[in-house]
Amino acid sequence: MFKRLLARLFGTAGRKPGTQERDFETLNRHAPLRSATATPRPDGHAEPEPPTGFICRETILGRDHRVAGYQFMLQHGTRERIRSRSRRIHHVYAEVLVRNILKLDVLRLLGHRRAFLDVPDSFLEHPSITELPPAATVLIVGTIPSAEPVDPAKVTESVRRLRTLGYRVAIDVSTPDAPGLYLLAQADFAVVDAGIGDPERLRTVADQLRKSGAKTQILARDIPTHDDFLFCFGLGTALFQGPFITRREDWSGNTMGPNTARIADLLARLRREESDAHEIAQILQQDPALSLRLMRYINSASVGMRDEITSIERALLLLGREKTYRWLMLLIYSADKGSARSAALLESALVRARMMELVGANRPERERDALFLVGLLSLVDAMLQIPMHEAMASLSTAPEIEAAVLRGEGPMADLLNLAIACENDDLGSLTAAAEKCGVTPAYASEQHLLALVWALDVAD
Repeated sequence: MFKRLLARLFGTAGRKPGTQERDFETLNRHAPLRSATATPRPDGHAEPEPPTGFICRETILGRDHRVAGYQFMLQHGTRERIRSRSRRIHHVYAEVLVRNILKLDVLRLLGHRRAFLDVPDSFLEHPSITELPPAATVLIVGTIPSAEPVDPAKVTESVRRLRTLGYRVAIDVSTPDAPGLYLLAQADFAVVDAGIGDPERLRTVADQLRKSGAKTQILARDIPTHDDFLFCFGLGTALFQGPFITRREDWSGNTMGPNTARIADLLARLRREESDAHEIAQILQQDPALSLRLMRYINSASVGMRDEITSIERALLLLGREKTYRWLMLLIYSADKGSARSAALLESALVRARMMELVGANRPERERDALFLVGLLSLVDAMLQIPMHEAMASLSTAPEIEAAVLRGEGPMADLLNLAIACENDDLGSLTAAAEKCGVTPAYASEQHLLALVWALDVAD
């Protein structure tokens, strides 16, 4: 992973949108995500086909604190808007979700992770479902509130067929009268909303599953805080989702780990004009592990040196101050153990960084580099578990980067806010942030998904 990231951060992999992005743009011209066609209703009138770019994703962690998957869904505003609409329009939106995921080729890049997709119970026989790769797909089967119930026997048969093909199925059991409870015996995952203020419901579900001997695992959704996460973890929950992953806590009094502090000192020295390569090389030589990582990097294929470099001082001269600074900045994320959620935080930071770079693709290279670093640093406090102002002061970043990350000032802060808005299930915030950046919400949403594709690719 870090070899790809180093190559990406130093420009050896190119700065403009890559092949995947170009392929997506071509596909979007011929099969646009936003269509002017209309979906006919039984009464002969037409219901306009929905805007399809507003897809968000939420990270799902496993018990090892690593990313186990992502839930992909339409924005909350869209889901609420169609709640009372016809079954036909619900199916249109469900297909929109599936087709977007297929077009972006996200599932091919998931690796060990899975994609969790909300689909209506009446949509399970739709042909688009079986275009999704079974091993990477979990279908969260729900009901359409405004429609007549589907025959449970037919839904059960559809679920059995899909599970035979290798798909996994989840149902929501957040309330005792949840309409899909009859599918519990067929479900691989039971979804419980941990944010509804009823912790006893989660305890009850865990006890029932344990007593029944069922192999169904619990996915706790909308976990607000780290304390709530610990409660869910203690009950044996398998998967965890919610704001707790990137939530800021009170880290006052915490200090950097020793390896991080050593790298921060080198970063500060690089920013001082009077420091030369000889001085920095002497400090690096006192850290054998860091010296070894530098020599491995400078002699890697991504750098492309003709002859092997054996001198630390020569390696620093060849890299130059800016590239050495970026190399050290990336190492900050792996220097000490840091947060147990470090892998998930790094993936989120990379998505922000890449999205900001994509939206700023027409800017000069130096500005795109700065945008990438702003996104990368936007979660550094959560990674290091120290207050942001202390982290930024120690890392000696450029003034414009510090202004964006620490104080939310300047045009780069606007793009960071746009990236964060794409993560949140709030179309109003996304619309306002997109307008401030001079782009459409649909464009921002598409770039966000492309950034996720890129982050999954480099993390593979």
